[in-house]
Amino acid sequence: MSMTQLPLAQLKKNMAPYEKINTKSSVLQLINTLGPLILLWYAAYLSLSVSYWLTLPIAIVASGFVVRTFIIFHDCGHQSFFKSRKLNDIVGTITGIITLCPYHQWKNSHAIHHATSSNLDKRGTGDMWVLTVEEYTEASTWTRLAYRIYRNPWVMFGLGPIYTFLISYRFNIKTAKRKEKMNTHVTNISIVALYALLCWAIGWQAFLLVQAPIFFVSGMLGIWLFYVQHQFEDSYFEHDEEWSYINAAVEGSSYYKLPKVLQWITGNIGFHHVHHLSPKVPNYNLEKAHEATPLLQKATTITVSSSLQSLKFRLWDENTKTFLTFKQVRPLLSKRVAVTKPIPTPVVSTERK
Repeated sequence: MSMTQLPLAQLKKNMAPYEKINTKSSVLQLINTLGPLILLWYAAYLSLSVSYWLTLPIAIVASGFVVRTFIIFHDCGHQSFFKSRKLNDIVGTITGIITLCPYHQWKNSHAIHHATSSNLDKRGTGDMWVLTVEEYTEASTWTRLAYRIYRNPWVMFGLGPIYTFLISYRFNIKTAKRKEKMNTHVTNISIVALYALLCWAIGWQAFLLVQAPIFFVSGMLGIWLFYVQHQFEDSYFEHDEEWSYINAAVEGSSYYKLPKVLQWITGNIGFHHVHHLSPKVPNYNLEKAHEATPLLQKATTITVSSSLQSLKFRLWDENTKTFLTFKQVRPLLSKRVAVTKPIPTPVVSTERK
């Protein structure tokens, strides 16, 4: 049975049992995430007096718990972590301070991402910049250059965390409502206050030596997870009139099959197809929903090794319904340049010989 043959209502109905929130599980997850994060941060600080080569591996492990903290933040944004909206908003704001993400700003843009994921006519909010082959070949030289820079792995995963988490999230869009703006201001002030307190307590040098690698590794991992779960070779993109929510969820989001340790540290977000189908499913129920629904098990499965291939996927080809590399598109671009290049007008001499 194909994805389109099973009504969305039926799949959504199948998800209903897994959308139930278990408060005990949520509280336990808060404890086993924030507790180790605080202890690891302190251990990284203490290790500075021994060797920075000891600090770095501790910081890397701590960055994994920042990613796990983000998953809690993420679930709060979907109102799937606690039954109380107010409690979700409070915990979401606190975990947003830890992960440098303003809760309401992120929640609103992420809701748009879920409503428009894989829709070629509604790109631009809460998603990665994706151009089709046709758009790329018809774009200006400057647009193509900007796109190539954006899609360069060194830029996306090197400068990406700095731009996204330190710069972009600090500002609201002009159309943001008062509640969103206030939450961003509160988050920014709280981050400054927390960091100032830590700098005062242990010194700014020690703070940077611990926090910098934690920030960078967790930010890089966060962007990688978001990138790889929608950027795979035979993903799904359609124009609005042909776009389907169920196809976007199950065919446009991958099942990132990770080793159990990484699956735990990333809060089961690898079951991204399940999450996009039903954002109300708490992260601790995603695997259960996947295992109980045969159709969801047909989603594209990627592993750590195969996911590395996604680094070469650059442009979506609407004809073949696959991602292509810049190298594969180069002949098309050269052909277009040749076609659009103006033909010189022959000069007819009127001089008598």
